[in-house]
Amino acid sequence: MLSPEQPEPELPWAQTNSFLDTLNVQCGSAPGEPVDEQGKARSVHAPVLSREEKRRRRRATAKYRSAHASRERIRVVAFNVAFAELRKLLPTLPPDKKLSKIEILRLAICYISYLNHVLDV
Repeated sequence: MLSPEQPEPELPWAQTNSFLDTLNVQCGSAPGEPVDEQGKARSVHAPVLSREEKRRRRRATAKYRSAHASRERIRVVAFNVAFAELRKLLPTLPPDKKLSKIEILRLAICYISYLNHVLDV
């Protein structure tokens, strides 16, 4: 513990003039780097990215791909459940016959038109 008479030791974070101040660096820019009208550094090396390029880079991250894959799995499961429910409503012989998705849709169209015909008669 320091006594009141002892001066505080010179600590690098306590100095009034920091290393950056000695270099006259403004807002994180390097000396000679262009600065816009608001005093913010403009990067000479990084090109301005279009909205599409930003989207591509964001989609290239592992976190985004993982989240997208899990959303896609949920969507496919819901899609298959909907086809299974539609399949249960359609009459076929034998009743447990395995149908493809396109066969289910075609059979549903035929069954709906048959039901409309029955109602019209």
